[in-house]
Amino acid sequence: MKPNNPFLISGYYSPEFFCDREQETKAILDALYNGRDVTLMSPRRMGKTGLIRHAFYRLKEQHPDIATFYMDIYATRSLGDFVRLFAATVLGQLDTAPQKALDRISRFVRSCRPVFTFDEFTGVPKVSIDVSPAEEESTLKEIFDYLASSEKRCYVAIDEFQQIAEYPEKSVEALLRSYIQFLPNVDFIFAGSKQHLMQEMFTSSKRPFYQSTQPLTILPIPCDEYASFAERHFAAHDMVLPHDVFNMVYDKYEGHTWYVQSIMNRLYGSGRDVDNELVSYVTGQILSEYSYTYANVLATYTPGQVNLLKAIAKEGCVKEVLSASFIAAHNLRAASSVSAALKKLADNELVYHSADGYVVYDRFMGEWLRSQLF
Repeated sequence: MKPNNPFLISGYYSPEFFCDREQETKAILDALYNGRDVTLMSPRRMGKTGLIRHAFYRLKEQHPDIATFYMDIYATRSLGDFVRLFAATVLGQLDTAPQKALDRISRFVRSCRPVFTFDEFTGVPKVSIDVSPAEEESTLKEIFDYLASSEKRCYVAIDEFQQIAEYPEKSVEALLRSYIQFLPNVDFIFAGSKQHLMQEMFTSSKRPFYQSTQPLTILPIPCDEYASFAERHFAAHDMVLPHDVFNMVYDKYEGHTWYVQSIMNRLYGSGRDVDNELVSYVTGQILSEYSYTYANVLATYTPGQVNLLKAIAKEGCVKEVLSASFIAAHNLRAASSVSAALKKLADNELVYHSADGYVVYDRFMGEWLRSQLF
């Protein structure tokens, strides 16, 4: 069933509802088809997940017999979490016949007892495992062996891959690399939003994944391409989206995909022609809906950290947070205190160090903070 609103803010449906990214898609397909793993980097909510699913859609169009897997490990906190999610993602998905799938899983997964349930529509088994800490590495190897046993070409996307560097187990990178490099029928996309961590993992000669992938950085969709996409969908339902209004929204959020999509989704849902007044109204709706959440977030930080966040929001983008002029202009504390506050905000992804300077990571939160200053 087609979505009612073409401006999706989560998930992926089809190329009809996916804007541009033609060069990035071509680069991913070319790399994967020729056996090169890919490292995909961008800030969060720039559209990595949609791009991965779009690339997989195009791959399946060309080669229907392949298997594609996507897993987001942002919420995982240990190797055990990773293994359980990995098992749930891939086990049982390589065979269409349920009995054959069960036989294959039973043949390879011996270190723990899988629990099987079945999809009520397809009959494909869904697998969960309860693995003890002592068996995590063995189970991980068994899952990779399961993938290697397939006659299908497999493509695995691991989103927020930098999370493995935060696990308490210190050998996860080396462990994964030791298995991944010997899988001739499996190629990987390693996607991440903490660019400095991803770059360190894949460009440092001291790290296991050093120069093992083709790097690809995701930038904003070009404004003209995005405008054409948006105006076409509005026009298809007899609504007008003026070019200058779209450009205003695009520039305001610097083309950051999720925020532009969110505004377009609300504008489209209004069912009428768009003007600046409508944009202001739907933006106010969004900020009002998030206000309680944002207030609760601020309540968990110290006054010094909150004041720094407000100062960055007020400026929009700050190149030198520790400069005397910025500190004095916003009545912040000593540079050492500002430095400690900045580290806390950056570590918790409230601020982001872009190419131009520090910005509030959540663009709606930045807008909400500015609205509280006056």
